[in-house]
Amino acid sequence: MIERLTGQLIEKNVTFIVLDVSGIGYEVGVPVNTLQKLPAIGANLRIYTYHYIREDSQQLFGFLEKTERNLFDKIIKVSGIGPKVGLAILSTFSPNELAVSITNKDVESLNQIPGIGKKTAERLILELNGKLEDINDAEFHKSSNFELLQALTSLGYSEKEARSTVSNIEYKLPIHEKIKEALKLLSK
Repeated sequence: MIERLTGQLIEKNVTFIVLDVSGIGYEVGVPVNTLQKLPAIGANLRIYTYHYIREDSQQLFGFLEKTERNLFDKIIKVSGIGPKVGLAILSTFSPNELAVSITNKDVESLNQIPGIGKKTAERLILELNGKLEDINDAEFHKSSNFELLQALTSLGYSEKEARSTVSNIEYKLPIHEKIKEALKLLSK
């Protein structure tokens, strides 16, 4: 397996990049979220890869973070989901957003992904539920939910109470709204 590639970014396309590594140009499929974060053409880049091998082809898929690559690996192991749909999923959701949708069994938000219908969304939830804690925890510390957890524990709530409350709060709210909602839930 090819763990990662480091080289010069020589081409960006809608669904892939070309990375020159010691004179060899590697075509690497990337999700839109990764594509938007890439440096300008000509810059040096390190990308974590997933080497997908079938009997009739070999493809490389690239991600800026190991967390994304590990999530991609879990996604494409779900029955009926291949690498193209896996990229579509990671183009639509960040790893944390996907983990939250899976944990909350949010079929409706998963239906927004191109190539995912209701049955596939339900299968994703069934097969990935409980397998994304490591991803959720890694992203959790980068999010405002970590701030919310700290705020609640500083107010005297146990970490267990605070974590269960944080998981019930809409993640797109501003932090001050999250605190208000969490206090309402905890007062019940």
